[in-house]
Amino acid sequence: MKIGILGCAGRMGRSLAHEVHVTQGAELGGGMEPSGPTVGQDIGTLIGIDPVGVKVVTDAATLFTTCDCVIDFTIAAAVNAHVKLAAEHKKALVLGTTGLGDAAKLAIAEGAKRTVIVQAANFSVGVNLLLGLTERVAYMLGPEFDIDILEMHHRHKVDSPSGTALALGEAAAKGRNVSLKDVGRRTRDGLVGARPVGEIGFATLRGGDVIGDHTVIFAADGERIELSHKASGRPIFARGAVRAALWTAGKKPGLYSMRDVLGL
Repeated sequence: MKIGILGCAGRMGRSLAHEVHVTQGAELGGGMEPSGPTVGQDIGTLIGIDPVGVKVVTDAATLFTTCDCVIDFTIAAAVNAHVKLAAEHKKALVLGTTGLGDAAKLAIAEGAKRTVIVQAANFSVGVNLLLGLTERVAYMLGPEFDIDILEMHHRHKVDSPSGTALALGEAAAKGRNVSLKDVGRRTRDGLVGARPVGEIGFATLRGGDVIGDHTVIFAADGERIELSHKASGRPIFARGAVRAALWTAGKKPGLYSMRDVLGL
C-alpha cells in the first residue's frame, strides 16, 4: 500500500514516515508540506534514510492522486479540505488531527459516505484499551464516584483539553448513559461551589517535552481508582496510524475508529 503523509516535516510527520518505511506491506508514497525548506527534498532524506525517489510537495491533492491512503495529523483548519480531497479521489484517510469544530465533524461525516475514513483522538493501542476500560468502569460504578480526567502534554500543544482527554470523557459519559455536553466541566476557578453529582471534570497541564499522559480518576468516599496511560515516544501513535492505514484496504466507505481497527 502506498501511504502519503500530510505535514511530513513535523515531529509527528517524520515519525509517521519512518514507520511507513519500516512496516511490511507499506510504501512511502509521498509527503506534503505547505511551504518551507523541506519542499522538493526527497522524503527518504528527510527522515534520515536513503532517497526513495519521492519528493516533498506543497499540494495535498498530489498525495490523494498518487497514494492509496493518506495520513493526516496536521491542523484542524486543514481537515475540511483534506476530507474533500479524500472523498473526491476515493482514497482512504487516516485522521488523527484533534481540536475539530462542528464544521469539520460534519465534513468528516459527509466524506465518509464516499470513502474510508479512520478517525481517532489517539492511535495508541494502549490508549484505545484505556478508552474501553474507562467506559466499562464508569458503567459499573455508581454516581457516588466522581470522575476527573487529568492530562499533561508538552508546552507546544495548542489545543486543550487534549483530544484524547475529551475522548476519555466521552467514554465515561457513554458508560453512564449521559451526554458529556451536559455533565462535562473543563475549568474550576474561584468560588465554584460544591461539585454537582455526576459531573465529569477535566484538568490540563502543559510543560516540558511530555509526549502525553492521561489519567482517569474515579473518586468516592474512602477509595479512589485511577486508570493511567503514559506515552514516552511518538512511535506508538505512528504504529497505530500505519496499522489503521493498512486495515483500510478493501473496506467499504464509512467512518471507522481505532477500536474498529483493533477489533475491541
